[in-house]
Amino acid sequence: MLNQFSRTTLIYGEEAMQKLASARVAVFGIGGVGGYVTEALARSGIGALDLIDDDKVCLTNINRQIIATHKTIGRYKVDAAEERVHDINPDCEVRTYRTFFLPETQDMFDFHDYDYVVDAIDTVTGKLAIIEKAKEAGVPVISAMGAGNKVQASMFEVADIYQTSECPLAKVMRHECRKRGIDSLKVVYSREKPVKPLVSEEESDARREIPGSTAFAPSVAGLIMAGEVINDLVKRE
Repeated sequence: MLNQFSRTTLIYGEEAMQKLASARVAVFGIGGVGGYVTEALARSGIGALDLIDDDKVCLTNINRQIIATHKTIGRYKVDAAEERVHDINPDCEVRTYRTFFLPETQDMFDFHDYDYVVDAIDTVTGKLAIIEKAKEAGVPVISAMGAGNKVQASMFEVADIYQTSECPLAKVMRHECRKRGIDSLKVVYSREKPVKPLVSEEESDARREIPGSTAFAPSVAGLIMAGEVINDLVKRE
């Protein structure tokens, strides 16, 4: 009988689809990258998702975040994402957490519950805490490096953190992972040198730290990450 995952089943087969249906994946950060990860996981038949983000949709998210529309402005991102997931797959179990993942909030989460962890947040301290907790629990983790100020979507790729170059965030993460004895980490990053944002004189002070963004760079990074999650899960014993 045909269902919403029939075309995916033609690629992976029934046994693999059962693996996906029984998997729980945590997505930390439901923004430009994490929103597309969530979307692709839901459309691939993942059976349970934990969505973690304390941010609300704002007007400037519309250019790149799949959950952001004029109708969702002001809503919590996790709530908008949960609604989309259930519109795609009503049977998917979704747990939402209106919180930012930080070292101070990490004890809210038991990483042993997860079959895969997606790190799509921006803060280095939070990223490192996610990675360490996942490693301690023996759970696969994939981490997003910088997608801001990037315009060449074709340059995103999967690599180990110690094989990355050009990306400023990856440089910091390499240093911090080495300090913590983290010997490997799967990441999605771009070798493109970040472009310099064009900032008007009156905005220069207020927007100095805000990166520019496009509709296509974060989405490509998110879809690549989702593909890695799905392919790794169907291969597991």
